Amino acid sequence: MSDPDHRTRLSDLEARIAAAKGGKQQASHGQDHYSAAQVGWRMVTELVAGLLLGFGIGYGLDWLIGTAPLLMITFTLLGFIAGVKTMLRSAQELQEQPTGKTSGDDDEG
Repeated sequence: MSDPDHRTRLSDLEARIAAAKGGKQQASHGQDHYSAAQVGWRMVTELVAGLLLGFGIGYGLDWLIGTAPLLMITFTLLGFIAGVKTMLRSAQELQEQPTGKTSGDDDEG
């Protein structure tokens, strides 16, 4: 290969990469929205899973021991608390992720 031919191919490749990056930036808004919805569903699922797990453990222990609804109520509340803590941790993870708008606004002002 000759040197000018190599440079021409390299500049063509750089132009294609730049064009591809420009296309991804336009599609990133939809991906950010999808990501936020995905985190929201994950938080709801974590809360429901905590409630159901607590209810199941409490109901099973009540059935084994013979205490009426005492352990079921206790473990359901503990499952709710665990689900809320997990939701808050997920929300904190989402909040720690930098977004394009806030980081750009901080640089300007």
